[in-house]
Amino acid sequence: MAFTKRLLIEPSESFLFTTGSSTIKISVLDQSPIRSGSNASEALNETIELARLTDKLGFHRFWVSEHHASGALAGCSPEVLLGRLGNETESIRIGSGGIMLPHYSPYKVAENFKVLETLYPGRLDLGIGRAPGTDPFTTAAIRYGSTTGPQHFPNMVCDLQSLLNDDNPITEGMEQARAYPKTQNPPSLWMLGSSEDSAFLAGRNGLPYNFAYFINPNIRQDIFQIYQDQFQPGPNHNAPYTCLTLFSITANSEEEAQHLAKSRDLWYIKLLRGDPGPFPTPEEAESYEYSNGELELIRQNREKRAVGTPKQVSKKLKMMAEDFNADEIMLVSITHDPIARKRSYELIANEWELTPIAA
Repeated sequence: MAFTKRLLIEPSESFLFTTGSSTIKISVLDQSPIRSGSNASEALNETIELARLTDKLGFHRFWVSEHHASGALAGCSPEVLLGRLGNETESIRIGSGGIMLPHYSPYKVAENFKVLETLYPGRLDLGIGRAPGTDPFTTAAIRYGSTTGPQHFPNMVCDLQSLLNDDNPITEGMEQARAYPKTQNPPSLWMLGSSEDSAFLAGRNGLPYNFAYFINPNIRQDIFQIYQDQFQPGPNHNAPYTCLTLFSITANSEEEAQHLAKSRDLWYIKLLRGDPGPFPTPEEAESYEYSNGELELIRQNREKRAVGTPKQVSKKLKMMAEDFNADEIMLVSITHDPIARKRSYELIANEWELTPIAA
C-alpha cells in the first residue's frame, strides 16, 4: 500500500512542561461522568464547560470517551460531542479517546472525522481502540448482525488509515473507495490501548500510542519501549510518540484531595461487581462497609494514581512520565462535585505553568 507523506504539525510550545532534559505535554481525557443525583444532560454540559476551561488554561488536548449502556458515563458518541466541543473552544486539540473501531465501518468513521477536520482544521485527533466499551448484549445490538469483530481490527486500522489519507484500502472489494470530504491534512490517528498487543499494533502502523494506565496500572513499565522497538514510520508520523493516561485529583490540601477521591474508590468496587451506577458522593463512599478484600483492592488502586496537592501531583506525574519515558501525560479527573473537578485542572495548570489563552 503506497502512502503519501503528510506530516502533522502540533500546536505551539506554550503547551509544554519541562522536567529535566525532557519536555512533556499535558492533556485531558473526560468521560462525562454522571453524578449521583444528576443526569446525562448535566454530565454532558459539564464536559462542555470543562473543555472551555481547559482550552483557556492552556492544556494540549481534550479527548472524550465512548461507553455504551452506562449509567455512570454519558459519552456514547464522541464524534457528536466533538462537533459541539470544537465550536466551544479555540485552540486546544479535540479528539476521541476513543472510537471503538470494531463496532463500525472504517469508511463511516473516516467520513465523520473528515467532516470534523473540515470544521476545525488542524485540531482533530482520532483515537481508536479495540475494546467493546460495553456488555456483550449491547455489543451485538451496536453491530446489528455484523460478523466483523475484534479479529478484523488490524485490517480495519489499515483501511481507516488509508481512507483518512486518500489512499487505497487493503480490504478486497474496497480498493476503489474514497472517503470525503477531502482535507488539507487528515485528523491525527492514534492507537489507544491497555495491553502489549496494542503497543505492537501502534508501532507497526506508525501511529502515536496512548496507554490507558488508569485501566491497567499493572502493566510492565517498558510498554512504551515495546512500542518504540516495533515502530515503523507511517504516512503521518516519522517517529514514535507516547502518551500515558492516568487518574488524578488535585486540591488545595492532601486531605481534601483524598476525600474527593473516595467517590472513585466506591465506584471502582461497584464497577468490579458489574454494577457501577452513577458516581457517589465522598460521604456515600465513607459510609459504605467495605470487605477486607475490597479495601486491599482500593489500596492497590490508590498507589497507581496521582492525588494530592499541586506539588504532590506534579511530582507524581513527573515521576510517572520519566518511569515510562512518556512524551505526554493525559489526566482523567472525576469528582462528584463538578466545581472541584474544574478546580483540580486549574491547580495543576498553575503548578505546571501552562500558558493560558489571552482574554
